[in-house]
Amino acid sequence: MPVVKRVPSTGAVGEIGIVHLGLGAFHRAHQAVYLQRHLERHGGSEWGVCSANLRSNRTLVEQLREQDGRYHVAEYRDREQVTLREIGVLRQALYVGEGGAELEQLLQRMAAPQTRIVTLTVTEKGYCLSPATGRLRLDDPGVVHDIAHPQAPRTAPGIVLEALRRRRAAGVAAFTVLCCDNMPDNGQRTREAVSALAAQQDPELAQWVLECVAFPGSMVDRIVPAMDAAAFTQLAQQLDCHDPAAVVCEGFSQWVIEDHFPLGRPDWEAEGVQMVADVRPFETMKLRMLNGSHSLLAYVGVLAGHTYVADAINDADLARLISRYMAEEAAPTLDMPAGSDLAGYASELKARFANDSLQHRLRQIAMDGSQKLPQRWLLGAQQLLDQGRPMPCTALGIAAWIHYCSQPQADGTAQQVDDPLRATFADLAARFSGEALVDAFLALDQVFPAALADRPAFRQAVHRASAALARDGLGNLLPTFATFDQ
Repeated sequence: MPVVKRVPSTGAVGEIGIVHLGLGAFHRAHQAVYLQRHLERHGGSEWGVCSANLRSNRTLVEQLREQDGRYHVAEYRDREQVTLREIGVLRQALYVGEGGAELEQLLQRMAAPQTRIVTLTVTEKGYCLSPATGRLRLDDPGVVHDIAHPQAPRTAPGIVLEALRRRRAAGVAAFTVLCCDNMPDNGQRTREAVSALAAQQDPELAQWVLECVAFPGSMVDRIVPAMDAAAFTQLAQQLDCHDPAAVVCEGFSQWVIEDHFPLGRPDWEAEGVQMVADVRPFETMKLRMLNGSHSLLAYVGVLAGHTYVADAINDADLARLISRYMAEEAAPTLDMPAGSDLAGYASELKARFANDSLQHRLRQIAMDGSQKLPQRWLLGAQQLLDQGRPMPCTALGIAAWIHYCSQPQADGTAQQVDDPLRATFADLAARFSGEALVDAFLALDQVFPAALADRPAFRQAVHRASAALARDGLGNLLPTFATFDQ
C-alpha cells in the first residue's frame, strides 16, 4: 500500500473570477489544482471557478453539486507515494448539453463583470477548426447552427463569442480567453475560431474581438487517465476514498502561459507556473516529444497487444522505437531556449510513461487521431523532410494509425475507433486495400496538408512502412529499430 499524504481544502473562496468550459478530468486535475494551491497559500481567493460541461456527463455535474463542488485528486508519484488533495475552488458546475438547459446561466456568468478569465479544455475537435489548415470549418453542423442562431450557441467558440457580444453591448471589458488544449499556437487558433465565427455573424463584432480580446497561449502537461471502474476501486482500496467525482493523475505537473491578462490574473508564479513572453517553444516541445510519443505508443502498442502505456513502454522494442523517435525525429525539429535539455526531458518522459500506478489506456490516447496527428507528427515531418532527414518512426506511426482505423482486431472483431472521421475510415476500408488504401488515407485533406501529402519522400516513407507492416508483421518489424544507440 502506498504512503498517503492527505491535503484537505483550506481557505475561503470569494466571487467567481474564472469560467471554464470543459469540466473533464484534466481540468479538475490540472488547472483547478493550481488554483487550489493558490487559495491555500493566500488563505482566500477572488478566483473561484464556474465550470461547465458542454457535451456529456450530466452525472458528474450533479455529483459535484451534491458535494458542494468539492472533490479529490489522487496524485501518484509512483506505487509507493500518493498525495490525496481535496479541491474546493469550484463554486458552480453547469451542464449545457442535450438542448442547453443551463446555457443561459453560463452565458450570464461569462458576461458578468466579475468574470475576468475564460479557460477551455474542450479537446482539439471542440474548436471546429480543420486539423490540416487551422481554419474554421464552416460546414461543421455546430458552426452552421451558431451562425444561424448566435444567441443560442452550441459550440465552444460560439459560447465564447456570444458572451463577448453581451459584454461589448453592456460596455464591459472583454475577458481573457485562455486555451488549455494540445494545439500548436493554441491561443492564436482559439482567436481564429472565435473571430472567424464572428465574421460570419457581425463584421464589427469580429473586428472588436481582434482588437480587444486577449488570447494568450499556454502549454499544459499532466498525465490524467480517464476514470473507470478500476480507478475508483483503486481509490477505495488504497486510499479509502469513495468520491464519485475524484480524479487520478501522475505527480508531475507543468503549466506555461503567455503573460497577457488585461483584467488581471491569479499569482500563478507562486504555484510554479511559468509565465513567459512566448509559449510556442514549450508548446511545440510537449506536442512532439510527449504527445507525439504517446500517439506512437498508442497505435503501435495496440497492434502489439498492449492495453496500458506502462506495459507498452516496458516492451523493449517499443521503448527503443520511442527513444529513436524522440532523439531523431522530434528533437531535431525543435528550436528551444538556451539551456534546454531535450535528452533529459526525453528520459523524464519515459520514466513518466512507465509509472504503472496509472492505468492509462492506449485507446484513450488513440481517440480523435484525425485531429491530433497534424500537430503531433505531420508538422514535424514537414520539417524533417525540409532538413533532408528520414522519418521512419513517424512513417510507422502513420501506417499503424491507418491500420488501426481500417482493419479489424487480431481476434477478428471490429476495431473500436473513436474519431470524428470514423464513418469515412469505414468507407475507405470497405472500398480499398493495400497501397490503394494508404493512398486513400493520405488523400484526406482534413488530416494531411497537400504540401505534405504530395511530397514523394513522405508518401514513399508511409508506403514502405505500411508494406513492411503487412509483409513482416509488427513483431519482426519493430526489432529493426533497435539499431538506435540509446
